[in-house]
Amino acid sequence: MRKKQLTFMIFYLCFAVLLFATGNSALGKPLNFLVLLVDDLGYMDIGANNPGCFYETPNIDRLAASGMRFTDGYAANPVCSPTRYSLMTGRYPTRVRATNFFVGKRAGRYNPAPLANCMPLNEITLAQLLKRRDYATFYAGKWHLGPDEAYYPHNRGFDVNIGGHHAGGPYTGNKYFAPFKNPEIHKESPDGEHLPARLARETAAFIEQNKSRSFLAYLAFYSVHTPLMGRPDLVAKYEKKAALINGNEFGDEEQIWPDGKPRKVRILQKHAVYAAMVEAMDQAVGRVLDQLEKSGVSDHTVVFFTSDNGGLSTSEGSPTSNLPLRGGKGWLYEGGIREPWLIRWPGVTRPGSLCREPICSIDLLPTVASIAGIGCDHQVDGIDISPALRGGALPQRALFWHYPHYSNQGGFPGGGVRIGDLKLLERFEDGQVHLYNLKEDVGEKNDLAAGMPEQVRRLRSRLHNWYNEVDAQFLQEKDGSEPWRP
Repeated sequence: MRKKQLTFMIFYLCFAVLLFATGNSALGKPLNFLVLLVDDLGYMDIGANNPGCFYETPNIDRLAASGMRFTDGYAANPVCSPTRYSLMTGRYPTRVRATNFFVGKRAGRYNPAPLANCMPLNEITLAQLLKRRDYATFYAGKWHLGPDEAYYPHNRGFDVNIGGHHAGGPYTGNKYFAPFKNPEIHKESPDGEHLPARLARETAAFIEQNKSRSFLAYLAFYSVHTPLMGRPDLVAKYEKKAALINGNEFGDEEQIWPDGKPRKVRILQKHAVYAAMVEAMDQAVGRVLDQLEKSGVSDHTVVFFTSDNGGLSTSEGSPTSNLPLRGGKGWLYEGGIREPWLIRWPGVTRPGSLCREPICSIDLLPTVASIAGIGCDHQVDGIDISPALRGGALPQRALFWHYPHYSNQGGFPGGGVRIGDLKLLERFEDGQVHLYNLKEDVGEKNDLAAGMPEQVRRLRSRLHNWYNEVDAQFLQEKDGSEPWRP
């Protein structure tokens, strides 16, 4: 009898370990996924990354405290559409010439590289991948991945689409306040309802309606993209808070634009309207996280939180500061591509844990596929980062960026590669290179290129090989020729 009891106990313990190791997926249905994507949110715009943050983000911070925070998480591009493509497909946007927001064709000294205007219809999206396992799929918010309805979320694997269409911002109706007159919000809100609240309300309703089956809920906020508009109560709150802060919002630091003109860089977070937008978005995040608890699925849902590019610090009112990171949206410096990345996998990620492994938006799809137990039988560029979520290491790899455009934010056309702590940037107007050690110099102030020629050659060779692999396109003369090509 005692032997049978011992055998049963061993079996029970092994089963319990298996449940923990698989994040409770053995309980029956596959795990749920919640993706929270914020537009234009900078790395330093949340309290979890910046204890001195002017903006209050208690709900995002509690997500960080209950999961894993990545210090070196990246977007695949310094502007929105390309990164949204990479999150949806697991692929570098350069492969399909989706290298700028759709369709941003801004000329400078040269013409920009040829640019696509959509996520091709033959791409396999995250939603289409999960439909193979009969997931319920939901999308709310900004899409900006194609010119017409054929490219919209409800035709790319999502069962429900609330507000996702061709536009890159809330430009119709009263913009961030109802009536929205968004062509994909078919039931109008009561007058005055705030857009992030509406999107969160719809997401929460979907979660409750689908709590008995596996689901993907993808909430892509229009916030905190321009136009800068905040709820009056929150604007008033931050105006009072800003009045207590001494110091100039813009200091002596300047960013040189490609036209040679210097622009002041915001050095202090003090913009009341932007702060109101951040907090309202955080409240919407809180509503969705609370719904997971109310619906009884929080312990069965993997949550991802990130942004599509760096914070607005050099143009369009320059409402935020990314310091100590250099640059912002539209720039290949860390301020333009390093993003908030938070992941909570209940039973797997240790609450409040920190990971310094570099990850990128290309990693979302292969990671979700791995957790869901779905094989990726098509080409992706990202990797499964679940070993890091379990507290392990990831293989060292190169991460690449390619932005052959003149940004309306002032960034220079160029490319970049990071391997380990070293990051090389290459300018496309003349081929000039810069090299930085991010571990010692996250602000990218000390260019090491002249003193480290071997490292420059090594990283540049990797970058140029990658250009060839993905058929990268470059700047063009007015006659269509290329002024510089690696």
